[in-house]
Amino acid sequence: MAMLFTGGAVVTMDPEIGELGRGDVLVSGSEIVAVGADLRDHPGARGAEVVDTTGSIVAPGFVDTHRHAWQAQMRRTIPDVGDLGEYLSTTLAGVAPVYTPHDMYVGTRLAALSALDAGITTMLDFSHNSRSAAHSDAAVRGLVSTGIRGVHASMGPHFGEWDRQWPADLSRLRAVLPDGGLVTLRLAALATDIVGPDLVYGTELAAVARDLDIAVSVDAVFGAASSEAILGWERRGLLGPGLELIHATGLTPDAWRAIGATGTAISLAPSSDTQIGLDTAIPAVDEALAAGVRPGLSIDVEVALAGDMFTQLRVLLAVQRMRAVDRPKERITTRDVLGFATLDGARTIGLDAVTGSLTPGKQADLIVVDGEAVNTMPLNDAIGTLVLGADSRNITTVLVAGRMLKSGGHLTGVDPDALRREVTASRDALSAALA
Repeated sequence: MAMLFTGGAVVTMDPEIGELGRGDVLVSGSEIVAVGADLRDHPGARGAEVVDTTGSIVAPGFVDTHRHAWQAQMRRTIPDVGDLGEYLSTTLAGVAPVYTPHDMYVGTRLAALSALDAGITTMLDFSHNSRSAAHSDAAVRGLVSTGIRGVHASMGPHFGEWDRQWPADLSRLRAVLPDGGLVTLRLAALATDIVGPDLVYGTELAAVARDLDIAVSVDAVFGAASSEAILGWERRGLLGPGLELIHATGLTPDAWRAIGATGTAISLAPSSDTQIGLDTAIPAVDEALAAGVRPGLSIDVEVALAGDMFTQLRVLLAVQRMRAVDRPKERITTRDVLGFATLDGARTIGLDAVTGSLTPGKQADLIVVDGEAVNTMPLNDAIGTLVLGADSRNITTVLVAGRMLKSGGHLTGVDPDALRREVTASRDALSAALA
C-alpha cells in the first residue's frame, strides 16, 4: 500500500534534500520512495492513499537513544529527586527487585506507547532489570507489541536477587532478535564499579558483544572515574562507533580526545543531567561537538523526568545558549538540536542507514505535526515550530516502517481504558509488595 503525504512543509534532515516549504513524501510499503515538491505524477503515486498535510509539518520521527522503559508505571514517584543516590536507593534498590516479568512487560509497553504518542519512532530501552530470561523476554514482548522501532539493551540488575543468566542469555536473545527486524539487541553495561564489577564494561563484556556481533551501550558515564575508564578502554582498543556512552558529563579533555579520535558515540540526557545533577549537571554538547561528535538525545528515567523529546530539545538549546552567551559564534541552533533528536540520534545507536531522516530508500518512520493549532499557528518556520512551539498533542500521525501507529491524533489499536487498568494494576501490585 502506497501513501502520498502532500501539501505540507517537509523537514527531511537529509543534508542533500534539505527542507521544502511545501512538498510531498511518497511511501510504499515500509519505505520512503520519494521526496519532492510535487509527486502527484510520480509512477509510485498511482493508486496511493493521499494524505493531505496542508498546514502541517512532515518530519522524521524522533530517536530516543536511552530510556529505562521498565519503570514507566512508576512515573513521577520521585519528582523532586535530590541526587543520583536517591534514585539508586528508591528505584533500583527499592522497587526494581519486586518486579515480575509481567511488570516488565507493562512498564516497557507503556513507555513505548508513550514514546510513539510523542513522535518518538525509535527507542533504545536500556533494560537494566533483567532478573531472569523471563524478565528479558517480557521486556522484548513489550516493545514488539507496540510496533515501535526498538532496541533492547540488556543488562543485569544493580541490586537484589536475580538468576545471574546475564550476559550468557544474550546469545539466546540474539537468536530470536535477528538484525533487520523492528526490535534489535545490544549489550548494556556501566562505566565504573558502582555496584560491583560484573556490570562494568571492559574486555570481557566487549568480547561477549563482539562474539555476538552486537553493539554496546554504557550508562553512568561521568566524572573522573569514567574518564579514567575511557582512557583504559582506548588502550585496550574497546572504543569505537559500535559503542554508545551515555551522559558524558564532567569528562576530562583527554577522555574527549579519545572519544573523538575513535568515533565513539555519545548520548546526552539533557533533563536528567540538569535536574538530577549528574556530576557537573551540564549536558556535554559543547564538549561533544568540539571532539567532532554529534550526539544523540535521550529521556532516561520517567520516575523523575519528562518523557517527551520536545523537553530535551528545549532544555539542551537553552542550557547551551546560556553557556555561550559570550560566544555567539558557538551557539547551537534549532536545526542542530533537531538533528541530535533525529539523524544524529539514529547514528548514535547505529541505525542511521535505516531511519533518522526522510531519505528515499530508508524506512518510513515519520511524523506529521499540526502547524495550525493554537500553539503552533501561523506556521512561519517549520524547524523553529518543531523545536520551540510544538508538543505531543500536535502530533497527528506517526508511521514506523510504513505502518500507521497514530492517526487523527490517537494511537491506533490501543484501548486507553484497558491500558490504564493494566498499568494501574501493575503499579498497585508493586506498591503492595513494597509496603
